[in-house]
Amino acid sequence: MKAEDFDFELPESLIAQTPLAERTASRLLTLDKDSGEIGHHVFTDLADYVQPGDTLVLNDTRVLPARLIGTKSDTGAKVELLLLKQLEGDRWETLVKPAKRVKIGASIRFGKDESGAPLLEAAVEEEGDMGARVIRFRYEGIFQELLDKLGEMPLPPYIKERLEDRERYQTVYSKHEGSAAAPTAGLHFTKPFLQQLENKGVSIAYVTLHVGLGTFRPMSAENVEEHVMHSEYYEIDEHNAALIRQTKQRGGRIVAVGTTSARTLETAAAKFPEGLQACSGWTDIFIYPGYTFKLVDALLTNFHLPKSTLVMLVSALAGRERIMAAYKEAVERQYRFFSFGDAMFIY
Repeated sequence: MKAEDFDFELPESLIAQTPLAERTASRLLTLDKDSGEIGHHVFTDLADYVQPGDTLVLNDTRVLPARLIGTKSDTGAKVELLLLKQLEGDRWETLVKPAKRVKIGASIRFGKDESGAPLLEAAVEEEGDMGARVIRFRYEGIFQELLDKLGEMPLPPYIKERLEDRERYQTVYSKHEGSAAAPTAGLHFTKPFLQQLENKGVSIAYVTLHVGLGTFRPMSAENVEEHVMHSEYYEIDEHNAALIRQTKQRGGRIVAVGTTSARTLETAAAKFPEGLQACSGWTDIFIYPGYTFKLVDALLTNFHLPKSTLVMLVSALAGRERIMAAYKEAVERQYRFFSFGDAMFIY
């Protein structure tokens, strides 16, 4: 299977640069994964597609203000650091730009206190591929407070506009900090709309997956099967595992909100084929056509990049031909794409 099989033409004008003023104001394309039937709606019409007894599974990760702009201690050259994963203590896996100028032993400074001393320093300890660096921070005080003060939201590189309100790149139910990117399918929800779904008899469950490096790395392999995903930390507690398990037992549908929730559920399902249990760990699951879903029955997601692992995941659920046809129609009807774009419901 070739990565080229998942390519499509996308006009740059369709890449959403800013979020809508109202979260639920986006459009919703629906795709019946069995018949291929496509429908065009507004996002709140999702209430017509989820039924009493279904369980909506949300990823409650929270995005860190993970983009830091600093200077090299020796030359004063500007350096951009993107926090990806906390390894232990003050050691982090990061992406660095420009990577070729930031070698092992380099020191980067961020911010200044009243005396002119840096508020935060980073020493490079290891080099990896494609700009990856392991760094160790040095500071006084509380790291999270410094990050809130110095950091910016790590918007994807295709978004050129400045984000005025940080919270618009967080879901309204975000809870556990640790992501380098938002689980963007969840950005469409408001608390009143979630309550409306619960009032209808839809259950809400939460999982946590901290979105990491895989979000920022393109497919490097021509053959899909040769691609290796970056590992990300996930967690499901017993209360939510029981809710999901009971939903399946009574014949309800598991509706994953976003590819991160879907990957978490499918990782856990492989561990517990007899019924989901509480679990946590690291996942590098790569879902592409040929994969048989074990827990996920339906998926709410945004529109993804051409040739991306996310297009492959949705193609595994609905079939490549149906996804490509749906994306072609979405382009023709000028749906908004990517993180701040419109939504798609595959059922």
